[in-house]
Amino acid sequence: MSRKTKSNLQVAGIYAFIGIVFVVILYPLMWTIGLSLNPGTSLYGSSMIPENFSFVHYQWLFFNPASDYLLWYKNTLIVAVITSISAVVIVSLIAYAFSRYQFIGRKNGIYTFLLLQMFPVLMAMVALYILLNMVNLLDSLTGLILIYIGGAIPMNVFLVKGYFDTIPKELDESAKIDGAGHLRIFFTIMLPLAKPILAVVALFNFMTPFMDFILPSIILRSPENYTLALGLFNFINEQFGNNFTRFAAGAVLIAIPIATVFLFLQRYLISGLTSGATKG
Repeated sequence: MSRKTKSNLQVAGIYAFIGIVFVVILYPLMWTIGLSLNPGTSLYGSSMIPENFSFVHYQWLFFNPASDYLLWYKNTLIVAVITSISAVVIVSLIAYAFSRYQFIGRKNGIYTFLLLQMFPVLMAMVALYILLNMVNLLDSLTGLILIYIGGAIPMNVFLVKGYFDTIPKELDESAKIDGAGHLRIFFTIMLPLAKPILAVVALFNFMTPFMDFILPSIILRSPENYTLALGLFNFINEQFGNNFTRFAAGAVLIAIPIATVFLFLQRYLISGLTSGATKG
């Protein structure tokens, strides 16, 4: 087999793999959009390409007095924005300390973060439930936000610390010679240069409240405190519930804030994803 033929086969294999992945991703997405445009509520009577398009389910979500969708949307946005901003601030400060300072327990602290990444949050659900109940934060968005921020620290600190390690320490030393303190170095040198990895941290932590169902279902009990994932689940979980098309319409609208944040941060994301955790 000639080199040109081998190269053509490799390219064809790559395109075939990309095509399969594209179909796997696109097929459920098209079904979700199609379901949301079906006028009925039954899953079995719906089709991916409806004959009669209807936006009745979107109208119901926004304008029906019985719908709490906008309230759930507001709750989720509050949790997502606060979690994302707080995680970026806290993670960047901790990562800066581990990257630039030498202190007792530094090495063991990094290993602890690595170890914590191996255990899913589900293992700590009982402990988290008891802890929130003790401090009267059960069934509150504040308790949910605190858990999301705490859960974001181990993995993201390791990523951001690895990115900080790639920034030359000579920049710090030059700034110190000019009289800059630790906080000024952090805010004027480290953070601007670390925008790519911070964008990754911000996006991932912004997405989590929109996607997570298990944690809100354990912590939140009042319908007025529900997030979108938990609220939409009740459309198909309640007795005699058959609102799959409304569920699909609500799920489609979840993509709007995530896509907006992604487009806003996209120029930083590629370099951030490929640069984090390259050094220990």
